[in-house]
Amino acid sequence: MTMDSPLPSLAGIVILAGGNSRRMGTPKAKLTLPTTETLLDYHVRQAIKLNVPIMIADNGRSFTVDAELLASNPELSISHIADYRSASISDNNKIEESNTSTTDGPLVAIESALQILVNDATATEQASWLMVISCDSLITAHDLWQELNPYIDTTAEDMAAIQASVQSTIQAVGKSIVCLTDNEHLYPLLGLYRLSIEPDLRAYIDNGERKVMTFIEPITQAVPVVKEWLPLTNFNTPEDFERACAALYDL
Repeated sequence: MTMDSPLPSLAGIVILAGGNSRRMGTPKAKLTLPTTETLLDYHVRQAIKLNVPIMIADNGRSFTVDAELLASNPELSISHIADYRSASISDNNKIEESNTSTTDGPLVAIESALQILVNDATATEQASWLMVISCDSLITAHDLWQELNPYIDTTAEDMAAIQASVQSTIQAVGKSIVCLTDNEHLYPLLGLYRLSIEPDLRAYIDNGERKVMTFIEPITQAVPVVKEWLPLTNFNTPEDFERACAALYDL
């Protein structure tokens, strides 16, 4: 990865595209928008605007990115990455996810992306955050960065000014994860993760844990989601996706 990033705090983006989609009936990454673009291509195209390495975590499904999109950005660093597999775990007896799917959940994909960036001196020379964005949302990487960027690496005085300007109830300073919330639920797959949490996340996974909220809640700074974005998130059925597409083009 040799791209020069204009965003000194952002080291890279991982697009989570490997989740199961039983209720949807098809992998969410391959859903087709009204523009005929797949959801994965949509997220890649939007992520390109941030000019940082893009990783696709699709649980080994090898979803392809549109050839014309890649050809128009020959300098772009895009790679498919494998989920992190702990050498210390030989079975899934301690995995606490409620389903018995072939995926170990999003944390193993996030850990893999963190490891890649931590081990890449070029990517981490100045940058210290990984963006996580999932294929169950139409919120773009560019918009997510604009929304969350003001809350990273802030001092207490800076945070007070931000709170006053957006009339938010955010009180945490110096957290290691910044993600959206609707004031009832966190959106951990729409967030920024500090690279320095990699050893702690690896240890958590190596201990057989997979629950996302258990890991992130103590270290997360929640940012209220833009009201107009609510219909764009967390679609699980074809009807949900149709409504999300309609809301997107109404913005």
